[in-house]
Amino acid sequence: MAGNSFGQLFRITTFGESHGLAVGVIIDGVPPGFDLDLAAIQTEMDRRRPGQSKVVTMRKEPDKVEIMSGMFEGKTTGTPLMMIVHNSNARPGDYDNIKDFFRPGHADYTYLKKYGIRDYRGGGRASARETVGRVAAGAVAKQLLARRGVRIVAYTLRAGGIACKQVDLDVIEKNPMRACDLEAAELMVTRVDEIRSQVDSIGGIIECRIMGVPVGLGEPVFDKLDADLAKAILSIPATKGIEFGTGFAAADMTGSQHNDPMTPDGFLSNNAGGILGGISNGNEIVFRTVIKPTSSIAHEQQTINTSGEPVTIRVTGRHDPCLCPRAVPVVEAMTALVLEDHFKRQESLGHSCYAPAG
Repeated sequence: MAGNSFGQLFRITTFGESHGLAVGVIIDGVPPGFDLDLAAIQTEMDRRRPGQSKVVTMRKEPDKVEIMSGMFEGKTTGTPLMMIVHNSNARPGDYDNIKDFFRPGHADYTYLKKYGIRDYRGGGRASARETVGRVAAGAVAKQLLARRGVRIVAYTLRAGGIACKQVDLDVIEKNPMRACDLEAAELMVTRVDEIRSQVDSIGGIIECRIMGVPVGLGEPVFDKLDADLAKAILSIPATKGIEFGTGFAAADMTGSQHNDPMTPDGFLSNNAGGILGGISNGNEIVFRTVIKPTSSIAHEQQTINTSGEPVTIRVTGRHDPCLCPRAVPVVEAMTALVLEDHFKRQESLGHSCYAPAG
């Protein structure tokens, strides 16, 4: 199966299935002699893991990450870094009664038509369980980026029709929704409780802010920084759209409203979201992505079976009523992978980025 690797000079390959023995990642491009903080990697894994609060799936997985190669005496060796997480609470039997049914909203139908075979145990590679490897790799990239002065922060901006009215980065890890507004977070939790009791699900919007990226990161034409970020984010399960800066609101603006005026001290606004012509302009990079409602719901739905016959289905089991809280660290991870890869590309050409404007 192609499409399991991402990146050029900082390149990852993820492996494993939702209800298989393990999931993980192999990273190429980690420099030698780096003091990798294993505790920081585990912290990122804990942010993504299931069972962490009442607003996410109740599947209990410790998601303890193990380094299998690429380290010696506490330092990276420059060889491929392999990290693995064993599945300890897989329950493939949960899918026995619907293994011949196509679950609405899932990739069951498309995988079977493409490959002639599919892993019905929670979707196999199409499951969000695959993102374990992404988060582990992203945690490594974050540590490398920290040496460059780059910080990435994502949070739930909207969920179930409830929007945050302020952005307070200090409260994101202090509420189960990972929202940037505690008042809105409380309303979101109440909404999740309501929707869970109705055996349904809700979607939302995650916003991501990238601070400390200097001017000049990104490649012209096809490898624009925003284009690569868009591919990375849209590769995350359940994402359905992305916008940078003012995004789709630009459709109702004039050029004089949307352009970001420049002064000797920097830009006066950030409608572009920190990227011009696919290259970072020194402003904070800002984007938002839409997260669809979880497809696995216990509502009775119309579908077909593998013989093409009409059937009804109820998808029971342990599923997130809202994916946003656990998707936040995945968004950060994929963002980190893109940035570290682009920094390495820049350096491979003998170029350096300029200091941030202003």
